[in-house]
Amino acid sequence: MSPVSGFGKRLLVGRALSSSQLSETLLPKRIALPVFASDALSSNAYATQEILLVLALGGYALYEYAPWVAALVVFIYAVVVASYRQNVHAYPSGGGDYEVVTTNLGRRAGVFVASALLVDYVLTVAVSIASAVANLASAYPIIDQHKVQWAVGTIIVITLMNLRGVRESGALFAIPTYGFMVGIFGMLFFALWRIAHGDVLLAESANWTIVPESTFTGLALGFLVARAFSSGTTALTGIEAIANGVPAFRKPKSKNAATTLFMLGAIAMTMFAAITWLALYTNVKVTEFDKDLIGLPPGQPQKTVIAQIAQAVFGQFHLGFLYVSFATALILALAANTAFNGFPVLGSILARDGYLPRQLHTRGDRLAFSNGIVVLASLAALLVIVYKAEVTNLIQLYIVGVFVSFTFSQLGMIRHWNGLLRADPPPAERRQMLRSRVVNAVGFVMTGSVLVIVLATKFTKGAWIVCIAMPLLYLLMQSIHNHYEHVKIELAADQGESVMLPSRVHAIVLVAKLHKPTLRALAFARATRPSTLEAVTVDVEPAETAAFTAEWDRRAIPVPLRVLDSPYREVTRPILDYVRSLHRASPRDLVVVYVPEYVVGRWWEQLLHNQSALRLKSRLLFVPGVMVTAVPWQLASSELVADRPDPVAVGAVRRGEPDAEIQEAVVAAEYRPGDGTPRP
Repeated sequence: MSPVSGFGKRLLVGRALSSSQLSETLLPKRIALPVFASDALSSNAYATQEILLVLALGGYALYEYAPWVAALVVFIYAVVVASYRQNVHAYPSGGGDYEVVTTNLGRRAGVFVASALLVDYVLTVAVSIASAVANLASAYPIIDQHKVQWAVGTIIVITLMNLRGVRESGALFAIPTYGFMVGIFGMLFFALWRIAHGDVLLAESANWTIVPESTFTGLALGFLVARAFSSGTTALTGIEAIANGVPAFRKPKSKNAATTLFMLGAIAMTMFAAITWLALYTNVKVTEFDKDLIGLPPGQPQKTVIAQIAQAVFGQFHLGFLYVSFATALILALAANTAFNGFPVLGSILARDGYLPRQLHTRGDRLAFSNGIVVLASLAALLVIVYKAEVTNLIQLYIVGVFVSFTFSQLGMIRHWNGLLRADPPPAERRQMLRSRVVNAVGFVMTGSVLVIVLATKFTKGAWIVCIAMPLLYLLMQSIHNHYEHVKIELAADQGESVMLPSRVHAIVLVAKLHKPTLRALAFARATRPSTLEAVTVDVEPAETAAFTAEWDRRAIPVPLRVLDSPYREVTRPILDYVRSLHRASPRDLVVVYVPEYVVGRWWEQLLHNQSALRLKSRLLFVPGVMVTAVPWQLASSELVADRPDPVAVGAVRRGEPDAEIQEAVVAAEYRPGDGTPRP
């Protein structure tokens, strides 16, 4: 890493943390709640709105079904929370639905559930950020004209915050999460206080008229209400995040995670019910298209349901409206943090099991899974750009993956309890297991039913994209796993396998000029005492080649020089052809190619040097029986890097850490490279 990139990385994400400091990043419940619950809590900002948007297709009269739809959503919410409390206690390692399903239903089912979760995490970020920008635009309409840029910029900011680590970002996220709770419950109590004093609370759109898309009766009406219910179940997104993030809790991990999950359920269900009641009480009206809302001023975008409620409740107290609007926008933006915690952890587990690239398994400098965070941010930003940050369009892709994982997870837990019950546990434990199985069985039936409704009502509206994306991701992960397994088999050493020595070693030193790097490469090659040794150059410019060979002979260098013809002035191909000819002539011999290289300290210098060497090395690596050895020559600018001690190592020693490898790195940094003399 260059000094510039190293400094930039430290500036953005902070100093590196050692592995021994992992325990310092574990979260207490007061921080874990905003870290893992921000997604589930923020869903209340648009769940009620999605119900009303669907019912508005049949006109304002269908809003009478909203309380029943909301009540059913609350019931499903309670069932899922109770079910996931069983998961947290039974599987505290952080695999969540993936681990539950893999253990009880098999690896293929587990990988499919993981694909659903990964897709849904990406959608969580995209939907939350787009909704945050929409709420902010309700207070400042000018933002609506640049919402894609605002959304992408917000994703970048949250990505940088998460790269600094879970605990540090969690402390920052606690303020807006609790601020959102205060805003919603404060709005509810203020509304109750005004109603008790006889005030009339009416939304801005209360006297506007909804133009129905059609008349819905019979089966059509039932389908529309079912579609409204499926849209309202977006309130359930984020519940699974705590089950996936148990390792991030302080001990006792399972107990703290289960308590946090209960707190999340109680708060979120209360908020959802309150927002729905306030929306209906204040006669809020919203439609999918502005043209279907008669009374909306021309050129003015519709305000979100939350914004309209806040405006009606606070009236002339404009500061209250602004507070709720900003708190909602913040919580929606930071709700993406739930996915930023869940996606990298799940990606790390999948990478550990060989279903995703290994780079996703390791932690970065700040003990966060940095590669997973960057991948999630990139995919979410792409979705926001493609769908132009339109919440209504993105929401149709949402929720399918969540209920796929919910349903499979509950089925897996039923299998889990069945297995334990077959072991004939003591009566007290048996009764507890039976109760837990009943909870998960009810959860399986309810979440499975919701999944069917979601697929039936959202498939043609965009959910078909997710139905294609999940199997494709599943097949990709299976392909990655098969590749790793094949490589493992190919590289496995048999019990009696030994290293076969080559018959002879042919050493080739690539030369172009007679300078210090060339002389060092020749000296190093001679020191290895190969069977044969020769220097090789390519005749690109005959005049220069003639001068070069003359200088070679004048210096009486004790290594024969071979000149390769190049009619088309190429350098790489003649060398490759010559090396291949040596291997064909003696397949049991080893060919070692020595390549002199410059070591530079500035990034732009790298662009000016070593390009031919890089091309040659990349091609030679594919030639069997050939090894490539780089012989470095440090230019003066390389001391910019060599003289700078590693900040990771220096910081570790200053903190008194006993890690031997880190201490050795610092000791090495205190000596000049090459001459072994201490620095003054």
